[in-house]
Amino acid sequence: MKTAACFVYFLFVTAMSYTQSEPNYDESKVPKFRVPDPLTTFAGEGIGSSAEWEEKRRPELYAFFEGQVYGKVPGTLEEFSFKLLEEDDNAFGGKAKRKQVAISLKKNNRSLSFNILLYLPKGSTDAPIFLGYNFHGNHTVTTDPKVFITQAWNRNSDDLGIRDNTATEASRGARKNRWAIEKMLDAGYGLATIYYGEVDPDKNDFSDGLHSLFYREGQQRPKPNEWGSIAAWAFGLSRAMDYLENDVNISKVIVFGHSRLGKAALWAGATDKRFSGVISNDSGCGGAALSKRKFGETVGQINRSFPHWFCDSFQQYNENEKTLPVDQHQLLALMAPRPLYVASALKDEWADPRGEFLSAHYASPVYALYGKEGIVAPQMPRIDQAIHKTLAYHIRTGEHDVTDYDWENYIAWAKAFVE
Repeated sequence: MKTAACFVYFLFVTAMSYTQSEPNYDESKVPKFRVPDPLTTFAGEGIGSSAEWEEKRRPELYAFFEGQVYGKVPGTLEEFSFKLLEEDDNAFGGKAKRKQVAISLKKNNRSLSFNILLYLPKGSTDAPIFLGYNFHGNHTVTTDPKVFITQAWNRNSDDLGIRDNTATEASRGARKNRWAIEKMLDAGYGLATIYYGEVDPDKNDFSDGLHSLFYREGQQRPKPNEWGSIAAWAFGLSRAMDYLENDVNISKVIVFGHSRLGKAALWAGATDKRFSGVISNDSGCGGAALSKRKFGETVGQINRSFPHWFCDSFQQYNENEKTLPVDQHQLLALMAPRPLYVASALKDEWADPRGEFLSAHYASPVYALYGKEGIVAPQMPRIDQAIHKTLAYHIRTGEHDVTDYDWENYIAWAKAFVE
């Protein structure tokens, strides 16, 4: 193995059996497994340069994730357009310009629209932007009364005042704690956010949302190797990028996601190199965490609980992770050499923080091919002690969430490595 690949790619721990229906939170019960080398092709050929990575290894890894995990997009759009719905040059107490824009997608005489909420630092002509989905509607990320309430299907939540799958005024600002918009603006960054349910409703029903635009006559669901919801959400992020390129004079776009939307952000970063940076916040199984560890949520559990997220082909690995020829560190490597930040939370064992860290560690040799620094040491950092490199990582105090600590680190890292 060449110098750039001089990492230990075999991770061995005590092998013990455990009940598949129960999540494992015991490191001693993590099965013995081999971490696939990102710098060795499926045919056994070593990769020793960024040119070889781009020409040989990256394409075959991408093809596997596309065809066996997230699913292929079955064609191209026939029409893409956008329309300004509302704008204000004096938002956020005079700190920001606000725009609300409808994106329209058309194919096979069917159409879908979703709204982007955009805040830009006032007076800036080329501010970098964080782009990410929200879980319940653009109106939930801020108390701004001018932000439209989504009309799309919404998962019921007593805490957020969402009943009959319909958002109301009661949920305005209910998730503002996850979006440090003022900190972004003060740092010279903008925010573009979208309610993910407007792109594809998060339910095991492929009759509506983005998938239905691409169906052939009589088709009711994607084919086994075609896209699930994560790939559809990633597709929507790229269409948002199309708008940002065409209508806003931006310098950089950093795609961000939390939890299942962190999985979507990673796949968007892998599929679309226009994104200048990628942030995965608590993305867990099928995101940043190593699948072969079987710690917390497993492939079988996620496919049974959310069968619409991945392509059907991925189900062959339910309780069968050992046969996977790849693991999620190779997904992270698809971002190279662009900056990537992986973040975990101490109490979020379901998402396997150690598995997320190890994934960043094992992806780092690919970054080294480009002369970029990642997570070299195999030991996890101390809690609330972030590692800011081109491939960055932190584990913070707390649970499965997005906090000001997270955003403070993302902003500082972006200023150092993305700009």
